[in-house]
Amino acid sequence: MSLPESRHLAQRLLDYEAVAGKNSEPTESAAFRVCAKLRRPLITLAGVAGFRSLLSRALTLARVEAPSLSAVQVAADGSLKGLDELASQADKEQARNEGAILIAQLIGLLLTFIGEGLTLRLVQDEWPEAAFNGRVSNKERKA
Repeated sequence: MSLPESRHLAQRLLDYEAVAGKNSEPTESAAFRVCAKLRRPLITLAGVAGFRSLLSRALTLARVEAPSLSAVQVAADGSLKGLDELASQADKEQARNEGAILIAQLIGLLLTFIGEGLTLRLVQDEWPEAAFNGRVSNKERKA
């Protein structure tokens, strides 16, 4: 899977969480909620240390494109710290783009380590009401 495909799926998850968040008056960003939702099943799959390592690596990769993510840290329990502070300091569009970069890197790592099928199943299990076509990108749907 390529980075554009990971970004496409990340953007779809963020869009879905942004809409869901409008209904529930969220206090955290859509990127934070996506990470939190992915955290539960991935901790079951890889343990806390495994998920923390995966998210830390995604964050390191994302910082190359979005250096302001250096304020974000992965806590011992695998949760993200500092993402909301980043969103309050940056404009909404910049914070959304940075969140998308982080989620895309995490999805890219998942695609590499557990494959497309298991990654998409995990996504569908966490967002059952979202419409996913069983493919990472629209381009593949046409093939």
